[in-house]
Amino acid sequence: MREPIVKLCGNQSLSDTAKTASSKASHLGFIFVKRTKRYVRPERVGRWIQKIRPRQKLVGVFIDPTIDELEEILHFVPLDVIQLHGNETVSQLLQIKEAFGLPVWKVIHHQDGGLEQMDVFKGVADGFIVDSKVEGASGGTGVRFDWEAVPAYRDAAFDQGVPCLIAGGIKPQNVGELLNYQPEGIDISSGIERENKKDIGNIQAIMKEVEANVASIS
Repeated sequence: MREPIVKLCGNQSLSDTAKTASSKASHLGFIFVKRTKRYVRPERVGRWIQKIRPRQKLVGVFIDPTIDELEEILHFVPLDVIQLHGNETVSQLLQIKEAFGLPVWKVIHHQDGGLEQMDVFKGVADGFIVDSKVEGASGGTGVRFDWEAVPAYRDAAFDQGVPCLIAGGIKPQNVGELLNYQPEGIDISSGIERENKKDIGNIQAIMKEVEANVASIS
């Protein structure tokens, strides 16, 4: 198994970004959804990126964005991946990919029909995030789902030739349990925070578990 993708998401400040960028994570995430608690203004993120110059790939998280909205954010932030958390359709994904030429990851909420939902986006989505289904929330809840379902999602994405990241309720105390199911990637926000700020101790603990898991199966 190759080393998993690790996305440290929900960076809200220069300090947050400096901490996550100092890690061996592969991706850093920023939330550009105005009605959410971790929303960040793109011009600020642009300044942080210029100052820190992280080596990680940058992921922008959106819910049902317009092309104009994406253009504005990309003016400030050199995103590598667009992550969609809303009710976007296949045609909308194709439109976004055509407009910007960037990989697009689609969030699937774990529920009956989750695998069928992945199949809808076959050949269109460049990756998937599987998150918990929480009424009234699109993500960032810190609630985990039944990880026994992880191999089915992982294998379905593998068959499509794209990565699948697991999100929801991952923290240092349980990431080892999740890694036993060998997901291709993990997506963490609240689990690397202390008092709503990124915590270097939690980040290091997560990365240590990831490295130990890779070593144990390699």
